[in-house]
Amino acid sequence: MTALLKSIRREIEATGPISVSDFMTQCLCHPKYGYYMTRDPFGVAGDFTTAPEISQCFGELLGLWAAITWQQMGSPSSLILAELGPGRGTLMSDVLRATKAVPGFHDALNIHLVEISPTLKEKQKATLAGTGLDVFWHDSFSDIPDGPAIFFANEFFDALPIRQFEKGEKGWGERFVDIDPDGAGLRFVLQKDEAATALMSPTLKEKGGAGLFEISPLSQTIAYALGERVKTFGGAVLVIDYGYAIPEFGETLQALKDHQFDPVLAHPGEADITAHVDFETLMRSFADGGACVFGPLGQGMFLERLGIAQRMQVLLQNANEAQRQSLMAAHKRLVSNEGMGDLFKVVCALHPDQPTPAAFEV
Repeated sequence: MTALLKSIRREIEATGPISVSDFMTQCLCHPKYGYYMTRDPFGVAGDFTTAPEISQCFGELLGLWAAITWQQMGSPSSLILAELGPGRGTLMSDVLRATKAVPGFHDALNIHLVEISPTLKEKQKATLAGTGLDVFWHDSFSDIPDGPAIFFANEFFDALPIRQFEKGEKGWGERFVDIDPDGAGLRFVLQKDEAATALMSPTLKEKGGAGLFEISPLSQTIAYALGERVKTFGGAVLVIDYGYAIPEFGETLQALKDHQFDPVLAHPGEADITAHVDFETLMRSFADGGACVFGPLGQGMFLERLGIAQRMQVLLQNANEAQRQSLMAAHKRLVSNEGMGDLFKVVCALHPDQPTPAAFEV
């Protein structure tokens, strides 16, 4: 039994079942036992691998995209380049390395990272130590100073807590986490909530029927605020994550441990817990905040339009056979539909007066 499981069981014994949202928040962000607060989850030694860790091309192309977007903004003399959930700092490091030669770009930059994990903050400091740029850390994106900004959110929204609603024998209810009476673990229970359908997305209402559906109020709140921000100060938000373009009924909540799927309730605090991003609702929230929204594009198409094939060819020219095999495998994983190419999607929200962002042209 994990330390967090013991803590959650004590809480439930004292106050009753907790929501899926509360459970997810504690699993990832509990100040003492939370998954992100206690470890480096990335890479072979961790539980999962993100695109920046798969290939340097990913961050390099996002750097190219950011530089083009800055130029489309009129090349402001001061620009905040921010990342939400920056992992080990690999993406930002690749972005900065790839844009060194862009005239005036680095002179304009102020780097801001939103990170709650003490462990990952130290990793980021080490990774970005040689960039020559000042880096500022924040616990919330709302703490980032005013001004024109470009935000990266790579695999950020999938880790934000969700609520789950399900239609059972007695009608609609919200899913909660309770103590399993048959063991030392936890189980899901339904608490009646006939107002659940009011929270259902318009698309699901039109589809009709019943089943389990998920919403992420925090994702909507953050997207709305980011939309307001880019409308007010100028700039853009680039979201890359896995999920569905159109809302669907069904459960997507999942846990990963040692690169394998793990029962969601089995190891609180010791497994990564995420859910698919509802891109339609996310885009609507950006637009409600005042931003102009583009996408979603499949990650594969986005990277191909930015020139990943050409960049790979340059790298292959100076690679030995083992390196060539690794490069080609990374390319396939990032862009193919069997890998991340279709499941992962890209959305851009930006100031209404800015031109169509790179890679999103029809």
